[in-house]
Amino acid sequence: MQIHIEASELPGRTCRPGTEFAGFENIHVGVQRTDRPDELLGLHPGDAPFAAWTLDCTATPTGDGVELAGPYIQNRLGGRFVYLSWGTVDESGVFTMFRRAKLMIGDIDRSVLDAATRTGHLTARLRLTDDKGQPRCARVRPPDITWSATGGT
Repeated sequence: MQIHIEASELPGRTCRPGTEFAGFENIHVGVQRTDRPDELLGLHPGDAPFAAWTLDCTATPTGDGVELAGPYIQNRLGGRFVYLSWGTVDESGVFTMFRRAKLMIGDIDRSVLDAATRTGHLTARLRLTDDKGQPRCARVRPPDITWSATGGT
């Protein structure tokens, strides 16, 4: 199965400081590999018109529904999720993370997940700018993210 993440409205490459945000320059976003915060898939600059990622995973039927697992699906206390990591990139190309967003697998409606298992494609759509104009972080749940079973890309 594949998970397609389609992100729009990125916050920009420079984000000003706020009351709970230090402010950063040359920001980028990518998908963090499980247990490897320095290993990112598809790093996109914060001023890109959109960002998209495709993650390969397995879907295993369980008594409670479907369990997704793969190299980019985290499994921690509180459930399974995908991390979108925000960070700065310095002159030598080194990424330094400053915040993350969690795309919660447990928030996917069971009928959507069942349908995605049949089609082989699950799509998440979200805005990457929060209501304060900063990079979206913390748990991203509906209505801030829309999950659907799709025919692929």
